[in-house]
Amino acid sequence: MAAISLSKVEETAPALAGAYRSAGISLRKHGLDGLRAAVYLVVDYSGSMKPYYQDGSVQALADRVLGLSAHLDDDGRVPVVFFSTDIDAVTDIELADHQGRIDRIVAGLGHMGKTSYHLAMDAVIDHYLDSGSTAPALVVFQTDGGPINKLAAERYLCKAAKLPLFWQFVGFGDRRSKQFDFLRKLDELAVPGKRIVDNAGFFHAGHEPRRLSDTELYDRLVGEFPSWLASARAAGIVPFTGS
Repeated sequence: MAAISLSKVEETAPALAGAYRSAGISLRKHGLDGLRAAVYLVVDYSGSMKPYYQDGSVQALADRVLGLSAHLDDDGRVPVVFFSTDIDAVTDIELADHQGRIDRIVAGLGHMGKTSYHLAMDAVIDHYLDSGSTAPALVVFQTDGGPINKLAAERYLCKAAKLPLFWQFVGFGDRRSKQFDFLRKLDELAVPGKRIVDNAGFFHAGHEPRRLSDTELYDRLVGEFPSWLASARAAGIVPFTGS
């Protein structure tokens, strides 16, 4: 059973009902029906991301992550980290106030900088630890390029492998760009040589991420989560509760 019912989603965020249904199908397909988990969204606020804010791609991703989160978490909100050279904002998006929320947040932010993955990862880790939760968490980490400090990003990912956090990286932009070579490397870091479990995945959403169907997006967002969950439980990182 979903954490938040379809009728509640239709009442509070009717525009997300279709995405919610699609998310439910993907979760059932991957054996995650009934799972309880936290969901985080990390969004790139670097200068090259400007077109994706202007055309609504970031808002569309946020909406669809909310639709997924409604199945996994009953609070109706998703913590969001905006990052560039520094952390630009740590805030929430909510079912009841999702429309245009990204634009309203961005309106209060400053200069669009570069890409410090490790600072964004640190902000998520702090938020999770401060929450006191021991539940698994899916972190949707969106970017359109590589980090300015690759070594720091790798170190944070490896250290975070001991926490109940799975990092699903989503690339916006040219699939052939070498900007994403580092994310491919992160996806393939040795286990157990560098990290206790494989705690990251990566996929491209392309130049026009809004055109990615709900079905494909959700299948990619949760596709690697079950294998991580099994490994994390076996390693004692996630307790054997829920689905």
